[in-house]
Amino acid sequence: MRRSRLAGFVLLALALGFTRAGAQQRVFVTNEKSDDVTVIDAATRAVVATVSVGKRPRGVTVSPDGKRVYVSNSNSDSLSVIDAKTLTVLSTAPAGIDPEGLTLNRAGTALYVVNENELSVTVLDVATLEIRKKIAVGKEPETAVASPDGRWIAVSNETSDDIHLIATSSDTVVKQVAVPKNPRGMRFTADSRHLFVASEQAHVVSVIDMAEMRVVKSAPTGGSRPVDIALTPDGSRLYVSHGQSGDVRVLDSASLTVLTVIPVGPRTWWTALSPDARFLYATVGRANELAVIDTTSNSVVARIPCGTLPWGVAIADTR
Repeated sequence: MRRSRLAGFVLLALALGFTRAGAQQRVFVTNEKSDDVTVIDAATRAVVATVSVGKRPRGVTVSPDGKRVYVSNSNSDSLSVIDAKTLTVLSTAPAGIDPEGLTLNRAGTALYVVNENELSVTVLDVATLEIRKKIAVGKEPETAVASPDGRWIAVSNETSDDIHLIATSSDTVVKQVAVPKNPRGMRFTADSRHLFVASEQAHVVSVIDMAEMRVVKSAPTGGSRPVDIALTPDGSRLYVSHGQSGDVRVLDSASLTVLTVIPVGPRTWWTALSPDARFLYATVGRANELAVIDTTSNSVVARIPCGTLPWGVAIADTR
């Protein structure tokens, strides 16, 4: 009996191991100047493909099931849909004027595309890629993030210095929250109760209380021109990228004090945290590379060549 149980456990372990091995994480990096997307195998850190898309690709996001990658082409006023496994462009659709950041709702049925020069958000039906609504937002909108509870889409507006909060139930703006100068990247906490915002020209990170819908705290990062924020799953640490000082700074999320500084490179911009939170991927624009940061040691452990002027980054699990 003991032997049969042991054999069963071994078979189960082998099966689980095979399932994990069968899953492949790929990192997708948009390159503004070479008009393509660099695809990287997360396990080997090898570039597996370069996918041509539209002109000046910037924003990138992945469907909840990991099967589709959506890329906004700013100078083509379009959206490219990439099959995450075959790495082919499945379709291209209009996405408003100068599309930049983008995000999906929790169900993955609606795509919210920020239109920088149109002062709006274009809402696309994911199944048909038809435009179903335009939502007016602030001046020079930059990017959008969805709250984990599915209730909110937050849009940062660089010139009007505010965050527009869109209720997904009605696709209408229900609140405009003033923030420090030049807001860019944002992240919700796992419970959706707080939103962290990086303000590039103010050199600060702010915290918005979603119940009160106002900034309850702001603090300098100590770096120059913060762009994006990644939040660890337990909510204890923030990883804040900086374009001008060329680093990622690790902050305590409660106090906003700086815990450590990770030198990365010139124009360290957008970031993506691996599902297990072990690695942080950061685009390094002027070096034309993607930096891989080990969050255990808080050091750069790899640099992967990309196209010209990498901008956005997203991770897809192609299981």
